[in-house]
Amino acid sequence: MARTAEYGLGEYVYPRGWFMVAEAAEVTNKPNTVHYFGQDFVLYRGESGTAYMVDAYCPHMGAHLAKNATSYIVRDGEHIEGESIRCPFHGWRFGPDGACNHIPYSDFIPKAAKLKSYPVVERAGIIWFWHDPEGLEPDIDLPPFAEWDDPSWVRWKIDHLGIIDCHPQEIVDNMADAPHMVPVHGSTECTYFNNSFDGPILWQKFGAGHRTLVGTEAMLETDTWYTGPAILQSRLTGSYPSLMLICHTPVEDGVVMVWHALMSKAVNTPPTADDIAAAEAYAETGRLALSQDFEIWGNKRPCFNPLQIPADGPTHKVRIWYRQFYNPRARAGEFQKRVDGAVTTYDSRLQQSAA
Repeated sequence: MARTAEYGLGEYVYPRGWFMVAEAAEVTNKPNTVHYFGQDFVLYRGESGTAYMVDAYCPHMGAHLAKNATSYIVRDGEHIEGESIRCPFHGWRFGPDGACNHIPYSDFIPKAAKLKSYPVVERAGIIWFWHDPEGLEPDIDLPPFAEWDDPSWVRWKIDHLGIIDCHPQEIVDNMADAPHMVPVHGSTECTYFNNSFDGPILWQKFGAGHRTLVGTEAMLETDTWYTGPAILQSRLTGSYPSLMLICHTPVEDGVVMVWHALMSKAVNTPPTADDIAAAEAYAETGRLALSQDFEIWGNKRPCFNPLQIPADGPTHKVRIWYRQFYNPRARAGEFQKRVDGAVTTYDSRLQQSAA
């Protein structure tokens, strides 16, 4: 397991950005625990249906707020009251802001009786968490995922790929890795591959044939981009215009949880059963493609200093771009300035024009 310090990314172990922490359907009025960024959190929904995330352990005597099935607090249905969560050990109740608002056996509530609470956003069937080592408000916009609310699109279902012993640096490196497309993913006759760096956004534009996804005369074109360090989207053209999502969230330093999802534009509005079946089949194709990368990531040794040749793509620039999230945000512009712009690894169209 390789750690952030070994990659020389910056002073923070975990990056600044938006991260997936749960599928929305997993968060209910029964509190459950999740573990990210080296610590435990509890996710729950209040009676309004709003999702909340708080520290997992009660500040009173350290009881876990979610891991209990036998306390009468839980058995009597008092675990969630309104928007508040009650500790199963002594019954102290905490509001969504983390402040204790009731102690069953005392009118006195200490000012220190406060859980740390974390703002989350529910969007596109996912619970998103803003993580910032400096504790500042978001400086990167969470993507809108507008297709989720478009009635002509078949909404995605989340594929849980699981936990992998791999630093996210190794995953982000894929954005510049043109040569792996043929041996790993079955691309053929690459037409173009280029990257562009625009502040907290990293783009990859790619066009090639494919052994199975398109016909022999067609080209599969993708526009793929990272919004911050951990949300990848990819627009795919062809018979089924689609939007792919890949998320990876640090569990521990050098260990990540990975998800995949894909939604497609239907032929009919609203989508028919056939449209839904076609979208689900295409999503499975996307999942299998990511699984090809997943197998590589899970079995490779860490690559701290890539042995690069020019045709490999601008991995060094991707790594500089990525460092902006591991350092104080006041330094973000320093890393952006070093890479902003476009890099073409291969483009046969330019060669044809020159001829």
